[in-house]
Amino acid sequence: MKKSNTRQIAPKPTKNGFLPPKTNPIRKVLSNESMEEWKHINWRKLERRVFKLQKRIYKASRRGDVKAFRRLQKTLMNSWGAKCLSVRRVTQDNQGKKTAGVDGVKSLSPKARLKLVAKLKPNSKGKPTRRVWIPKPGTDEKRPLGIPVMNDRALQALLKLALEPELRCAI
Repeated sequence: MKKSNTRQIAPKPTKNGFLPPKTNPIRKVLSNESMEEWKHINWRKLERRVFKLQKRIYKASRRGDVKAFRRLQKTLMNSWGAKCLSVRRVTQDNQGKKTAGVDGVKSLSPKARLKLVAKLKPNSKGKPTRRVWIPKPGTDEKRPLGIPVMNDRALQALLKLALEPELRCAI
């Protein structure tokens, strides 16, 4: 077996002689920190990262590189930043943020938002939608409107982030 010519570079110890602890972007959230952590997320940075991934998906789609854009879509759907953005759009930016689904959840606290980000899985099965009848414009008739639960709305927003770049290329 031949040895590699490259050397492993060890991390530099700090002033006190100990190695720095590994930083994990997805920390376990304590009750006191949850509100602080959601407030202190750098949204511009997350949007930039997600946009760069979307741009790479678009370029791979334009090239016709199916393997690359499927891999990039999976990367985007599993990224913490994209999940945070989708939860933010559904729970804060969206006009229907205070509309409850079947589960009765209306508005989420910062702690609940982080929990939703953590449990957001692209392959999960959706819950039933709440059916509301709304009037049609100009007539006395009513049409049905399905209102999904918060988890499903966030999942839809996440999938939309991954699918839009590919669809823009097809148009």
